[in-house]
This record gives sequence, C-alpha cells and structure tokens, in this order.
Amino acid sequence: MKPAMAKQLKTLEKENARLKKMVAEQALDMEILKEAAKGNW
Repeated sequence: MKPAMAKQLKTLEKENARLKKMVAEQALDMEILKEAAKGNW
C-alpha cells in the first residue's frame, strides 16, 4: 500500500469512529427522550 493511501485510510477510519460515536450518542439521547415522554422517570 502506498503511503498516501495508508494516510487516507487512517483519516477515514478516524472519521468513521467519530461518526459512529455521534450516532451512538444520538440514539442514547432519543431513548432518554422517549423515557421522559412516557413519564417513567
């Protein structure tokens, strides 16, 4: 693998991890709001 490709792959992996974290946080926020709307708190 060429160095430029390896660098790009590393960048994409980092971005992918960041996006996965954002999605997980969003899903958690949605669950919290659903529970609050039910009045189970």
